[in-house]
Amino acid sequence: MPDLDPTTAWTDTTTPLALAGKRLHFVGIGGCGMSGLARMAAKQGATCTGTDMSESDTVATLRESGIAVSLDQSGAALPGADELDMLVISAAIKPTHPEVVEATRRGADVVKYAQLLGRLMVGRVGVAVAGTHGKSTTTSILSHILIQTGLDPSFIVGAHCEQIGGGVRVSEKQGPDEVLVAEACEYDRSFHNFYPTHAAVLNVEADHLDLYSSIDEIVEAFKVFAKRVPGNGSLLIHHESSHRLEICSGLDAKIETVGFMPQADWRVGVRMGNVRLHHKDKPVCEWVNPMPGDHFAYNAAVAAITARRLGAPWDGIAKAITSFTGLDRRMQTLGQRSIPGGSVTVIDDYGHHPTEVDTTLRALSQHHDPKRLICVFQPHQHSRTRHLMEQFATSFTEADIVIVPEIYFVRDSEQERHAVTSGHLVERLRRQGVTAMHLHPFEAIVEQLELITRPGDLVVTMGAGDVWKIGRAYLGEDF
Repeated sequence: MPDLDPTTAWTDTTTPLALAGKRLHFVGIGGCGMSGLARMAAKQGATCTGTDMSESDTVATLRESGIAVSLDQSGAALPGADELDMLVISAAIKPTHPEVVEATRRGADVVKYAQLLGRLMVGRVGVAVAGTHGKSTTTSILSHILIQTGLDPSFIVGAHCEQIGGGVRVSEKQGPDEVLVAEACEYDRSFHNFYPTHAAVLNVEADHLDLYSSIDEIVEAFKVFAKRVPGNGSLLIHHESSHRLEICSGLDAKIETVGFMPQADWRVGVRMGNVRLHHKDKPVCEWVNPMPGDHFAYNAAVAAITARRLGAPWDGIAKAITSFTGLDRRMQTLGQRSIPGGSVTVIDDYGHHPTEVDTTLRALSQHHDPKRLICVFQPHQHSRTRHLMEQFATSFTEADIVIVPEIYFVRDSEQERHAVTSGHLVERLRRQGVTAMHLHPFEAIVEQLELITRPGDLVVTMGAGDVWKIGRAYLGEDF
């Protein structure tokens, strides 16, 4: 399979990529990012088709928009031999996939999602939001600000945000004034394919240790990403990051920092739910934090600063952030269940890294002040669970009870699958003094919740897999 890199002719960094009249086929089109990219390509005049492994709301929406989707991934769904211009795959698709093999045999370009998205930044004002945590939230807030202030952005977000129309939008503008906002993920070093004019690095921590051998490799990957910002562009980076100086060394772009410390170029202050943003000690913007937690205030500040760089006025920025209603699976309130004597609140969150778990649980505990906080945490990937076991063991201090289903198996090898279990995590949590239990299947967890919940409890389902089904089922919906 061709591995397109910045030296190849296809990734010309001076000429905008023309998709009108091209035939593109997407493998794994049901994913958030892939579906958004397909819709973006279609709106730019390409004829798009795709395949996925199963039916979903996303697949149904794609079909309604005129994009044909098949569940047959044998290669039979590919367009005719003379019609296919490009096969687009996610980072999880292997070179041995039948559709990749068939497209290669036909001589079509085979490109990864990030390669096509990055190539679409050429000739536009590209904005890339990178970091271990908070990419989807920050990108969604930024997109919302730009819409509300009339700047007409194009964007692609890896999560669903109803307020901005889902996760993708194509601007009516054409040419160099068009703003294209996207998440920049470090997995598979995908963000090395981007060509941003403006970039943000929210934070840098150890993750994806199935691909990176150490935090040093991760920092180096972020450094390479930062170097892709041109001299006439800008980089915004977390002031308190211990890796900031290493990432920023040798850059030509304008560099500014954002954080909670007085020394930051942009300082975030939070008090009683109100957020005030200072630039060089001068207050420039203030808003009501629409979601709990200092981490949300920080993400919103990054979005605000970036929006200002793109021309949004401070008053419009403040109004837009205050009105932001959130996105799916990010501290999302699913509802309340009535029980004798009161009710139980149910919240769902995508957090799957120890820092995300700790930060989210603390924010929810402080905001809701529940009688008890019960967390149903589904570990995501065996390799992540094994590598970060000790960090996970200390990230649930705010929870009164932790219920752990089976680890969500994705991308790992069978050898990795047998190296660690949910039972190992439960054992470590108990050693930390946390009341924890391992239960399987999901139905058993719902039954346990029905037995143990009391009025005033807060139930949080958490993880990047399908753990959200437990919260929905506890509220009376079918699996």
